[in-house]
Amino acid sequence: MELRQLEHFVTVAEERHFTHAADLLQISQSGLSASIRALEGELGMSLFARSTRRVELTAAGQALLADALRTLASAAAAQNAVAAVRGLMRGRLTVGAEPCAGAIDLPAELAQFHTVNRGVEVRLRYAGSVELIESVATGRADIAVVVETGPTPPGVTLHELGTQRLVVLAHPDHPLAGRSLITLESLRTESLIGFQSGWAAHVLARRACAAAGFDYRAAMEVNDVHPLLDLVGYNLGVAIVPASFAAKRPETLRTIELPGGLPTWSVAVAVADEPSPAARAFLDQLLANVAVQVAGSSVDASSVAAT
Repeated sequence: MELRQLEHFVTVAEERHFTHAADLLQISQSGLSASIRALEGELGMSLFARSTRRVELTAAGQALLADALRTLASAAAAQNAVAAVRGLMRGRLTVGAEPCAGAIDLPAELAQFHTVNRGVEVRLRYAGSVELIESVATGRADIAVVVETGPTPPGVTLHELGTQRLVVLAHPDHPLAGRSLITLESLRTESLIGFQSGWAAHVLARRACAAAGFDYRAAMEVNDVHPLLDLVGYNLGVAIVPASFAAKRPETLRTIELPGGLPTWSVAVAVADEPSPAARAFLDQLLANVAVQVAGSSVDASSVAAT
């Protein structure tokens, strides 16, 4: 069994498609299929149930996946550790992020990191915070910008970047739009627009509604902030969102405050307890830049107070 075969197996398992996996690996589909067949022959079991449209992991494939991820992560860590001794920054950095989490400008941060660390291949994938934290725990991602949604898995550390409150977003013609403050109980019979399960806004809204005594059930679910804003903009419902979402369209949508004591939108960086050199370097960069932003905000606030 070779590391190359495990990488091929993991890529097919994640993509659920041989053609897509071959494109990502930059090898021919026939070469990828031959590699998987050789691995299956060595193990004596089928790893994938194949169909004309996609492939699914068999029970044997599911059993192999977690160990394959750990093996690849360990091998990459060993290579990076040797490179670090030689004073080189190399390897791959897989970054995960929940879209529009806030607190940092992720594209700008990635550009800064890439400029300084040309030898590191940077990969980026967007997903919900629940999935991303699990990806860091299993080695699928080296580092992720997430929103805290619950207990942290063993082996993962969260470094907080910033916190903001939850608010309600509504169309100007909505009956609630003229109010400055409402309780969550006011939303019990409202049509809600929200995010899919696993995304931070869904988890936090569901938790808040449960504390208010009713089930959170979104009539319309999205996986990006812009469709959510569009749906609210057509007055199809209201949304429970972090304040930064509401600030994206202040001229066309109304922000309604909620009382204190609700779950907060806390943005954090999730990394393994023993991160790779590249992940450590990116984490240090993020924390340093956030510290500069906080210091700058404090200076601005002091200047306003003095005047």
